[in-house]
Amino acid sequence: MTENGSHGTPGQAGRDSRSSGSGRSPASRRTFLDRFLGTAFGGLVAAVTYPVIRYIFPPREAEAATSSVVAPVKASQLPPNSGRIIRFGTKPVILLRTPGGELRCFDGTCTHLACTVQYREDLAHIWCACHNGHYDLHGRNIAGPPPRPLPPFDVQARGDDIIVTRRT
Repeated sequence: MTENGSHGTPGQAGRDSRSSGSGRSPASRRTFLDRFLGTAFGGLVAAVTYPVIRYIFPPREAEAATSSVVAPVKASQLPPNSGRIIRFGTKPVILLRTPGGELRCFDGTCTHLACTVQYREDLAHIWCACHNGHYDLHGRNIAGPPPRPLPPFDVQARGDDIIVTRRT
């Protein structure tokens, strides 16, 4: 027995007998399992938390760089009392021809929960199917949960082409 109470040579004092000779003891099975389970639990928390955070705080969409588009529908293809959803950059807009024949265009996204609206010929106004929101032919919210009117766009007919322009 040596002076410090351990067995063996004085150079081995304080070393574990299972040591590999490098001066460090190997990780025990318990340490390995603790680290493995801790990492797995951290991964589970991240996998559940990340989608929830992205749902609550969605990424900001880039604003459409276009200020004007030529509608893919021709004026002759849009009869009175009808409407079509068209793309304005990356966003939908609703292009209407009123029962009186006037062309109008509004943002195609409902101001309540961002569902895409549609034109109801039987009601002669804009309707959101998600929560039964109704807008008149001037984009004003007239029934249901939408809190604000639909933002309008300017519309011009040049021959048979329909030009939709963002209002400033």
